[in-house]
Amino acid sequence: MFSVEHLTKRYPRVTALDDVSFEIAPGEILGYLGPNGSGKSTTIKIITGLVDASSGHVRMHGASVEDDPPAFRARLGYVPEEPHLYTHLTAPEYLRLVGRVRGLEFNALEQQIAVLLALLDLEAASGGVMASFSKGMRQRVLVAAALLHDPELLILDEPFSGLDVNASLLLRALLVALARRGKMILLSSHQMDVVESLCQRVVILHKGRIVAQGTPRDLESARRSQTLEEVFALVTEQEDYGARVNAMLDAVRRP
Repeated sequence: MFSVEHLTKRYPRVTALDDVSFEIAPGEILGYLGPNGSGKSTTIKIITGLVDASSGHVRMHGASVEDDPPAFRARLGYVPEEPHLYTHLTAPEYLRLVGRVRGLEFNALEQQIAVLLALLDLEAASGGVMASFSKGMRQRVLVAAALLHDPELLILDEPFSGLDVNASLLLRALLVALARRGKMILLSSHQMDVVESLCQRVVILHKGRIVAQGTPRDLESARRSQTLEEVFALVTEQEDYGARVNAMLDAVRRP
């Protein structure tokens, strides 16, 4: 079981995260939703050790990750929102670097890299440096890097960004298979249809606080909504964009 307990992050003039708690069971994909600035990225940065919390705890199987950060990172796979890579390297070179940092044995690592690149449709491009890759191709390299050490917990921040239809379908199938193998997955995405189809439960943030959580079906029923997107709009106080859209069209209308 993975859990965050009463996470709070305060800056001098703003509270970015305010008493946030949730847990992820083995085999579960948890959707983590919220508008820009709601606290999603802050949560992920705290979990991955990039930012310290002002208060609260992150726990893996009941043990605080602060007690042994290297051991926790060894059980964590992370796909960030922006695919920042050493773009002067080829994909195999980058994955080889990640694998060696993770302490993976060389011969086994080489076999893993070859298989992953082939299955992610990157084999043909693996001889070129990643500076020539599209965003979707770089995203697939990051997915491969996150899986190399067979982590227990996967943190995925907008992993479908830049993927074409085939790669998106492959990633969906991959996440389902990982969950079936007992992995714990935190999925942050703005694609409501993806979250609704993949996630057993969702947590919705607004202004740093949890404003709704539960199964997509339960949230839709409680809010008398037809879709998770409608629930999201209600609990995060999204405006009715009809008037703004009409004003935009009026502004560009030719006399």
